Amino acid sequence: MEPGKAHTLRPLLPVLLAGGLVVTWSSGFVGAELGTAYAPATTLLAWRFMVVAALLAAWCLWRRARMPRRDLVAHAVLGLLSQAGFLYGVFAAAQAGVAAGTSALVAALQPLVATALAVPLLGERVRPRRLAGLAVGLAGVGLVVGADLLRPGAAPWWGYLLPLWAMLSLVAATLLERRARPGGSLVEALAVQCAVSAVLFTGLAAATGTLAPPADPGFWAAVAWVVVLSTLGGYGLYWVNLARTGVARVSALLYLTPPTTLVWSWLMFGDPVGPGALAGMAVCTVAVVLVSTGGVKGGADVRSGGRTVGRGPARGRRQGRRGRPDHAGR
Repeated sequence: MEPGKAHTLRPLLPVLLAGGLVVTWSSGFVGAELGTAYAPATTLLAWRFMVVAALLAAWCLWRRARMPRRDLVAHAVLGLLSQAGFLYGVFAAAQAGVAAGTSALVAALQPLVATALAVPLLGERVRPRRLAGLAVGLAGVGLVVGADLLRPGAAPWWGYLLPLWAMLSLVAATLLERRARPGGSLVEALAVQCAVSAVLFTGLAAATGTLAPPADPGFWAAVAWVVVLSTLGGYGLYWVNLARTGVARVSALLYLTPPTTLVWSWLMFGDPVGPGALAGMAVCTVAVVLVSTGGVKGGADVRSGGRTVGRGPARGRRQGRRGRPDHAGR
């Protein structure tokens, strides 16, 4: 690419990364509803991670990738929290009858929890405008899926605890990543995380007698959906955006996932998008603008202990071992 064109496209990169995260992250909720129509959640998750782990492992073997033990352990724990814990909650909720939009609503509580905990644990100092944006976003997602909570034939009460568990797992993974900052490239990180999830879900499916996949082509279409869009796209863009911005800004983008999930559901399943959904989309957009432009005290995006990302490494392991960038592409 010519230098002039690269300079022109550079300001668009954050917008493209943010938009890609919203779309691909929302696809996971739709994929859960799509796949569990053909097989139990454990079956879908086992084959999802067997496929993606094999692809990523082949890439790492071809590249002869190596990772220090400390980073390997950190990514394994991140995989248990951000993939195994989060996705089992979402997929099991879909199997229990919780609508995709409702699961997205509960998962969208993650910004408030993550931001609240990031202040004491990571030293992030958030301006009141950003906090106001997070609160506005919560109101927006409530508008989007509020009617679904009262719909006829709703899921049992315990089904709504499953996306809550999923949200808390993702919060823990987000804060751990910001705290530990493990090294390794993005592909290496996803390879370790997906391998751990593949072992866990394959063992769980085998133990429950649900490992054998159905012959229906729709099941394999759902597997391809969650592998390409939700895993490689969603998780890849989540960690990249997290490294480039911070917990508050990335978490605020997740406020756009409930209305976006409703659009996905409308396109895939013909679910109607009512006035409440449209109003919620508008409110969520305002919330993201508030959070994205609110900044932090002192005008810098402050991270752990007041360090500023993007202006040189504050400590050696932020750039990984042996001079490699960390897993989120920094």
